[in-house]
Amino acid sequence: MSRPPRSPPKIATSTLGSLGEDFVARWAEAQGWVILERQWRCRWGELDVVMAQRSPTPSTHAAPWALIAFVEIKTRSSGNWDENGALAITPQKQAKLWKTAELFLSEHPALAAVPCQFDVALVLGQRLRGEIDLAQVDGKTVAIVSGYKLTLHNYISAAFGL
Repeated sequence: MSRPPRSPPKIATSTLGSLGEDFVARWAEAQGWVILERQWRCRWGELDVVMAQRSPTPSTHAAPWALIAFVEIKTRSSGNWDENGALAITPQKQAKLWKTAELFLSEHPALAAVPCQFDVALVLGQRLRGEIDLAQVDGKTVAIVSGYKLTLHNYISAAFGL
């Protein structure tokens, strides 16, 4: 008697979140950003990705960066309750991210004078079953990783203020 094919193993939420973070970091690098830190932790919380844009005219006396972005990445599977992670960025979460970013900047004083912003990346992770339509995979905003189709659903630059 033959067995039915096994479905791919279910990936833990934290692993799916890590896949989403890796995906967004690669996407940002392809957009010209430089990743400064990943999963930076302190007593207030975690910064998923800290990245910078190079200054178009760097000087020897100024920082080589034109902009620092603290990126909060929310990776959700289909059928989520919080509008693909957007509703998880509450005012309380924003305040926590702000405090975490302040502590990051205090530990990296050379970055303190660089303009900063908080970005939000919303990633959809769909567990794959059956055939894959590779025409949908562009390797930029849609990729296949560890049995999931990851889609950068929305990238919100300067999502909330300092």
